[in-house]
Amino acid sequence: MAPQGRGDRERLGYRGPSACAAAGITYRQLDYWARTGLVQPSIRPAHGSGSQRLYSFRDVLVLKIVKRLLDTGVSLQSIRTAVRALRCAELAELSGMTLMSDGAAVYRCASPEELAELLRGGRGVFGIAVGAVWADVEAALAQLPAERADTGERVTVDHPADELARRRHRTG
Repeated sequence: MAPQGRGDRERLGYRGPSACAAAGITYRQLDYWARTGLVQPSIRPAHGSGSQRLYSFRDVLVLKIVKRLLDTGVSLQSIRTAVRALRCAELAELSGMTLMSDGAAVYRCASPEELAELLRGGRGVFGIAVGAVWADVEAALAQLPAERADTGERVTVDHPADELARRRHRTG
């Protein structure tokens, strides 16, 4: 099968085990979050026993961010707000976004000015650079099975680092 590049990201899907591995969550968490509507698969939901959910790249990115927010004690209500913001944003703008939280609320900062304004409030905050999480998810998914959302065909995803390794191997 032909390798898929970044331009095909929206057409690729990942089954539950791959989504869990890339996001660093258990299958039980994945199932619970899907059933409660926190993070549902955007490509293919489960339709009864034995059906396979199919998660998009964005879904897996959101799963990993949700995990990080939960691990830091952010309220579920604030996490739901953050998930909505991540879902509404254009995929291209996500890599430059920073999510900030004071533990109670989550704020979306798309520019250094917005970040500075939030910090001027004097509250203790922590941030999640979505671009860094994006890179982690991208690297993890490059090692995991994917399938085309439209045909179900299994594909191999080439990661830019893989190409660099191949070039080094050829010249070395």
